[in-house]
Amino acid sequence: MSRTSVAVRVTAAGVATVAAVGITVLAGGSLLRRQAAIARRRIGKPLGEQAPDADRIWRRAHEGEPIELLMVGDSIAAGLGAERRKDTLGGRLAKGLAHRTHRPVRLRTAAVVGSETSKLGAQLDALPDDYRPDVAVIVVGGNDITHRVPVSVSIAHLERAIARLQERGTAVVVGTCPDLGALRPVPQPLRSLGARLSRQLAAAQAEAASRAGARAVDLRRAVGAVFISQPDEMFSLDRFHPSALGYRRTADALLPAVSAAVETA
Repeated sequence: MSRTSVAVRVTAAGVATVAAVGITVLAGGSLLRRQAAIARRRIGKPLGEQAPDADRIWRRAHEGEPIELLMVGDSIAAGLGAERRKDTLGGRLAKGLAHRTHRPVRLRTAAVVGSETSKLGAQLDALPDDYRPDVAVIVVGGNDITHRVPVSVSIAHLERAIARLQERGTAVVVGTCPDLGALRPVPQPLRSLGARLSRQLAAAQAEAASRAGARAVDLRRAVGAVFISQPDEMFSLDRFHPSALGYRRTADALLPAVSAAVETA
């Protein structure tokens, strides 16, 4: 066999391999798009897009000036899925922080349902110029995964938000992106892909927070297992957002870092 014929066969084999890979990728992309559509139909929007308004001073009976607690981020930070304001993530944290410090806590929620990390800047822009929260809790990332935002882009926005809060004299706690592998309505293999991507983003968020001098709480490690093992209890009606119990467990995971941030501020 001549070298020319060998080269032709090798080239042909290479083209066939590339074509096969391309077809597989396209087929996989088509499958994932179909599964994403299935997940959207299953989840729907039975909760609407407005979380309970939990902004108020919690535990007014305690003495001293209220601790200023700010919630920034997406629907989890806003508390979508809770039926009562005391069961939102902000409400739970405010009550827990008041109990630990024996001081009232004034909660302000800047978080907006559906936000990606890129929207953190707009949430901070909307705050009064003279507002100086003692501690801010950021929970964001799930929408970045579903909208396929590159990790580097998400982290750049997160770092800017942390820096802006710190310029106000605010201690920052970042609750990392929850494990999307816990979402039962999402079919496989899309759920496994979401799990992998959310874990990658969570790791990058924790590293960025630590690098910036903020505290990070790995929500996947802290509460991911219970969301997977007890989905009926941990998720709300849409099986996507936490229930009152889910928010309680998430707040319990965040509270030590929030308390430490206030104590050392």
